[in-house]
Amino acid sequence: MAKNDFTMNNEIFIENEDTANQYAAKCLIIIAAIVGIVWILNSINFFIVSKMLMNIAMPISIVLFLLPSLLIKVISGPKWYLKYLIIGCTILGITLLSTMMTYHTGLAWLCPLFISSHYYSKKFTGWTLAGSVVFMTIAFFAGLYVGLWDSNMMLAIDDGQERVITGSILLRSLKFYYLPRVFILVALSPICFTLAKRTRELLNKQKKDNEEKQRISAELNVATEIQTSMLPSIFPAFTDREEFDIYASMQPAKEVGGDFYDFFAIDEDHLAVVIADVSGKGVPAALFMVIAKTLIKNHTQAGLTPAEVFTVVNAQLCENNDVGMFVTAWMGVLEISTHHLICVNAGHNPPLLKKAAGSFEYLKLQSSFVLGGMENIKYQQVEMQLANGDELYLYTDGVTEATNTIDELYGEERLQSVLNSNTELNPDELLSTIKKDIESFVNGAPQFDDITMVALKIGS
Repeated sequence: MAKNDFTMNNEIFIENEDTANQYAAKCLIIIAAIVGIVWILNSINFFIVSKMLMNIAMPISIVLFLLPSLLIKVISGPKWYLKYLIIGCTILGITLLSTMMTYHTGLAWLCPLFISSHYYSKKFTGWTLAGSVVFMTIAFFAGLYVGLWDSNMMLAIDDGQERVITGSILLRSLKFYYLPRVFILVALSPICFTLAKRTRELLNKQKKDNEEKQRISAELNVATEIQTSMLPSIFPAFTDREEFDIYASMQPAKEVGGDFYDFFAIDEDHLAVVIADVSGKGVPAALFMVIAKTLIKNHTQAGLTPAEVFTVVNAQLCENNDVGMFVTAWMGVLEISTHHLICVNAGHNPPLLKKAAGSFEYLKLQSSFVLGGMENIKYQQVEMQLANGDELYLYTDGVTEATNTIDELYGEERLQSVLNSNTELNPDELLSTIKKDIESFVNGAPQFDDITMVALKIGS
């Protein structure tokens, strides 16, 4: 996971945990209120629980249930341990009630589990379950000695006699068996309501996020189409020229990429060929790519030499380049009638050249600094003579740095080997063969960089 993705997920979980703390505290306030109502009813003899037991259990439990609200106000900022304090108060409050009224409070042990589910963490709910089981066991055995445990009214009423339901028995059953369980269910219900509300809010947020993603995806699709339309994409490119054959392909790692290629006729006797790789990925790289491509083409068509073009473009890209982006680029201008090539390299991968009767070899020519990286760079161009049958292969580092499932690089040696195993292919077939070999090599591993290639062959 990328660092930005990790940071974003961390912020989401912190925000969710803070919201869960708030909901948990509110639920416990309601539970404390219901416990207080039961305490008052028992004090006026509505129930028959020992007032001494009630006077011990109820006030302490109420304090424990109200304590999380105070902790949230006192402890500033998101703290990982706050949720454990809240659940701890909940479990201790239930433990005290269960110790004094073992049978009546059986359902109350669902309360910590329900509250823990607000945090959407299986691990945290697991710890809550473990803690609840331990303290429920403690409460059970302690309750055998000090609590009200013999409270099964139905068995006490029967006492081995024939069952006769009278008004008095019905009233006692309602008061001492039914009502305590109703109070517990009512106490648990706010947790379920708030959990349902939070889930609905999260679903609504997810819906909005999905709609936003769809909108962004649609815009990226348009951006992809725009970027694609800016690159020469009709092949064969020059059907009326037999002096050369040129093909190119680009496969972006994301919807839009920073790689670009270009070829265009400067005049009837000169062909310009460009391949470049912008630092970074995605939309920022694509925007920088449009600027760099436009500047290079405009200055080339204005009649500047390749070295002059890169010198001027570098100066313009350095202006107001606060984001620190740069471009590696290679450009050549071919004089079609004489096959004379003038080229300049700004920190780009060395191309490979195959002579008519030979094999592909890397052109280890002089390379200057990247475009947009430093001001006042003077670029130097190199001249060479080509002949019929010669073939030039250009590429970006997405080719040689493609990795497979065990993080091995495709590499320059493999690229050269594949090229020399297919010297008889025309430019279109050659690029297709290399692309298939890269796909076979990576074997389904994710593509992290744009893959761009250009092949130029002299003669028909």
